[in-house]
Amino acid sequence: MRRREFLINAAAACGVPLLPLGADAWATPLPGTSRKRLIVIFLRGAVDGLSVVAPYTEQEYYTSRPTIALPRPGHTGGLFDLDGRFGLHPALASLQPLWKERSLAFVHACGSPDESRSHFDAQAYMELGTPGQKLTADGWMNRLLGTFPGAHPPTEAVNFGNTVPRILEGSLPVASIAPKEDAESSPSDEGTLGEVFDRLYRGNDAMSAAYRQGRAAHTQLMADFGRDIKEAAAGAPSVRGFPLEAEKLCVLMKQDPTIKLAFFGLSGWDTHVSQGAGQGQLANHLKSLGDGLALLRRQLAGAYDETVVVVISEFGRTARENGSGGTDHGHGNVMWVMGGPIAGGKVYGEWPGIDEESLHEGRDLAITTDFRAVIGDVLVGHMGLARDAVPRVFPAGPNEQATRLGLVRT
Repeated sequence: MRRREFLINAAAACGVPLLPLGADAWATPLPGTSRKRLIVIFLRGAVDGLSVVAPYTEQEYYTSRPTIALPRPGHTGGLFDLDGRFGLHPALASLQPLWKERSLAFVHACGSPDESRSHFDAQAYMELGTPGQKLTADGWMNRLLGTFPGAHPPTEAVNFGNTVPRILEGSLPVASIAPKEDAESSPSDEGTLGEVFDRLYRGNDAMSAAYRQGRAAHTQLMADFGRDIKEAAAGAPSVRGFPLEAEKLCVLMKQDPTIKLAFFGLSGWDTHVSQGAGQGQLANHLKSLGDGLALLRRQLAGAYDETVVVVISEFGRTARENGSGGTDHGHGNVMWVMGGPIAGGKVYGEWPGIDEESLHEGRDLAITTDFRAVIGDVLVGHMGLARDAVPRVFPAGPNEQATRLGLVRT
């Protein structure tokens, strides 16, 4: 399919009428149109930031995670060294060139100051940009649209999803492109083997009774995990389809100068069970995400110099692994920031440590940087928002000094 035909079909699917412009019109910026763009990727389910960017120089990391900690750099399946202190998950190998070219950065011990461990509440607070306040009428990305000068065509903000997420809800229109893949399915180890054991232990003896009791408890546990994962996904598609959706966005962004904002919600990060280390559930998801981000870097080509990508998640996960080889709902996390304007090759933020005394409530990575400070720094340094206008996007957010992180090259 030719690019122009793709754009027409995509717009029609979004309910956005396109004028019959000439063949070269899509690549021609409108007078006064800024080509600066922001892409936000929300990892629904709470990604384990301590595996994404691991503090491999701290022994507590290995003591707390005997089966899921990543080997140190230089070992088989080990972390990619970032700065002599932190290492990048090996499944994100496709992002190593971005780190080396200094267009990728991380902000560790970052997140929302609200202490909720509910996926629903934490996601809402982060999307509304008002932690602790559920009644905010619009999302912060929609409020950001309102700070842009001029008219607001529906294609100014593009959402990849079946429904408009809270982050984009508001008075200004947005376009949505439905993904092909449904939300992440619930975990399950049921099947042929389970049925064999059911038949084997269907008698009235004590062992059979104990088996059935354990089986019932296991079934209830998996049902609880399934409900948690469904809540965490919030209807978002699995990250597995992200590279294809990222490619669609590249076509749109290169051809349509009106697009300034894009949003992806990606599910599959609620790793209570069998999280894995260098391989496994988390590694597979990270590889899809990393490959999609690397594709964005390649296919945006020159437009990458005017694009910033921010990757967020509602909260982190516990410093210690649980008895099911996974991690539970936590607090502090890591934010990812990439793009041509980013002063990358650095792990930002004040690192609190993960020793017993430093953990939040004795179990989680503490938060030393508010997520709104990170986004505010990007909005000012990249999108050109006046610093005194940041409260229009994040009312009651961090003070002006807290948003001067220096993430964007000057």
